Amino acid sequence: MSVISRDDLHKIFKNLDKNNNGRISIAELQNLLEGIGIQTTSEELEKLVGPNDLDYAEFLLFYDATIEPKMNADDGDLSKAFEVFDVDGDGFISCEELQMVLTKMGLWEKKSGQNCREMIDVYDKNLDGVLDFEEFKDMMSLPAAAAADDHERKS
Repeated sequence: MSVISRDDLHKIFKNLDKNNNGRISIAELQNLLEGIGIQTTSEELEKLVGPNDLDYAEFLLFYDATIEPKMNADDGDLSKAFEVFDVDGDGFISCEELQMVLTKMGLWEKKSGQNCREMIDVYDKNLDGVLDFEEFKDMMSLPAAAAADDHERKS
């Protein structure tokens, strides 16, 4: 099960579609990736998505075929994702780092009332206030409800 819901994917798509034309260009996709610290060229992205802009349905197919399998693959791919969230490279994801990356991805709205601390607390097994790699792996693979139930039993 993916941590990123279809609603989240729709928010990401809308955030990427800066000109509101219902399509994501290679440049718009590249801006998102650079915003979360992934450097790539237009040519590399064209090899992945083709030369044409993506509409929402194509974006979902691209996500399902390329990104989703990698998120549920091996530790190497998860390690790369962890590095994106671990902005300062200290081996842990803090509340501030999580919020910063989610904001850049268009998944965090300050006015929404979301609490980053609560999000981390659900997966923070050792209660140190940050996520290590193992806790991050759980976050990427466990549904939030199951993790919250486990967290409640341990508290």
